[in-house]
Amino acid sequence: MTALVGIIVMLGMLLIIPMGLRLIDDPVTQRMVRFWPWCAVPGAAALWLPRGPFGAAPASVYALGTAALALSAAARLRRTRSLAPAEIATLTALATPAVAGVALVAERSGHRLFGFDLDVLALTVPHFHFAGFTAALVAGLVCRAAPAPLGRFAALSVPSGTLLVLAGYFVNNETELAGALVLTAGMWAVALLTWREIRPGSGRLKRALLGVSAASLAATMVLALCWAVGEVTGLPHPSLTWMAATHGVGNALGFGLCSMLAWQSTASRSPRHGRLPQRQRRNRRLTSATVHDT
Repeated sequence: MTALVGIIVMLGMLLIIPMGLRLIDDPVTQRMVRFWPWCAVPGAAALWLPRGPFGAAPASVYALGTAALALSAAARLRRTRSLAPAEIATLTALATPAVAGVALVAERSGHRLFGFDLDVLALTVPHFHFAGFTAALVAGLVCRAAPAPLGRFAALSVPSGTLLVLAGYFVNNETELAGALVLTAGMWAVALLTWREIRPGSGRLKRALLGVSAASLAATMVLALCWAVGEVTGLPHPSLTWMAATHGVGNALGFGLCSMLAWQSTASRSPRHGRLPQRQRRNRRLTSATVHDT
């Protein structure tokens, strides 16, 4: 695993996932935030250890944490019994890091899982942190904030595209290209809604973060399409090293980190479960009573 890919994965492990988990209104998920560092720190350490038992052992700790996230998705589905588009996106966000966890253990142990090259396994790890967890989570948040047909399309196409890309690993490059097309369409829908519906009216800092996030998606997904088309047709396309330095860094910093920071600022002002904070509810009741008495 190259140093650049390792830094991108560390960002996903140590910052993006715990920030994203705080945005999910679920008591089980909120409890997982507290113990996540106990999984993420060993996972981050594994990235810099040599392949073999010393790298695989801490990677396995991280994989167990991602498996717990996947189980929390199953528990959430059993509890809510909802397959609304935004909910599907949230469930996908919770489940897909497990793919990254398995790939990380295989790559750190030097095992060619399902016959995949170690370089492919190494790139699978960041892909399912950002295209899996981050993109699906943000698509769900955007769908809830802008519940128009385009928002529902984004919340369904991002998970569908991510899973198609995963299926393409096992089937053929054409399936992976189809997944890239669906995923790109969903990500562009997220970018458009972010720019048009969510960014206006936000504070200056949040507006800037959302603007960078939307612009990053517009650019980085073009690179993803170029690479996927080139793999199928044989046309010239960026190398994996170049993709990591452009598409990977752009998605990690421009989209992932900026999106999480922007939505964190929203969550800090927005009460959970759609309720106002206790003091604000009490003040509103007092105001209503005063107006009524008057």
